[in-house]
Amino acid sequence: MRLNGKTALIVGGASGVEGHLMGIGGAAVRRFAREGAQVVIADIKDEVGEQTAAEIRAEGGEALYVHLDVTEEGDWIAAVAAAVDRFGKLDVLVNAAGTSIRYKVEETPVEAFDLEMAVHARGAFLGAKHAIPRMREAGGGSIVIVSSIYGIVGSASSSYPTAKGAKRNFTKAAAIQYAAEGIRVNSVHPGFVMTPLTVDIFNVPEIIGPRLQMVPMRRLGTVDEIANGILFLASDESSFITGAELVIDGGFLAE
Repeated sequence: MRLNGKTALIVGGASGVEGHLMGIGGAAVRRFAREGAQVVIADIKDEVGEQTAAEIRAEGGEALYVHLDVTEEGDWIAAVAAAVDRFGKLDVLVNAAGTSIRYKVEETPVEAFDLEMAVHARGAFLGAKHAIPRMREAGGGSIVIVSSIYGIVGSASSSYPTAKGAKRNFTKAAAIQYAAEGIRVNSVHPGFVMTPLTVDIFNVPEIIGPRLQMVPMRRLGTVDEIANGILFLASDESSFITGAELVIDGGFLAE
């Protein structure tokens, strides 16, 4: 019960239905609920999100689903308010919302670039902006922002690593600003993981083969392995860690 008594808002957490391929946010929702957290699932996938919340409640957990488009400030205000209204406080924010658009620089439509920046960079900013006042009221808190290995190194696409890199540096800026108030902000950088967003790519042998050759452990990561890292940063076990980047990539960045 490493999160017993804590309220966690997990954004991008709809994909946590048992028996289906889960996303990183969905796996985090399940892990947090098992560790005693009261979870507020926020996403744009309303039907799946409601199902995930219902399953957690049926198993004896506390869960609420709210609709949230991370690019819309009004949605953030409403989601944070719903969490506090339902459970009385906000201790943890996990921002795992994401998208992936792959173009080289000259091929990238401006609209695609703007969308990536809005979902990742604007979403990270808005989430912290509206979670921090509530965490201050609770006496502190933990924000975990899910970036990527491509928030640290470049890739063959243009907008994705740019947006993920913005998340990484925003994390550090927010961490410095609020450390003295007991509000910690850290980023997680997953490597190659099978999720609903990547399944179509990683099921192609010509793509997955070369990718795995880039990973010293020679395998994909699992969403549960990423969720375990998120759990550590959300819990009091990481109470002296802020502004850090937790890389979970099977050794990819070590080479």
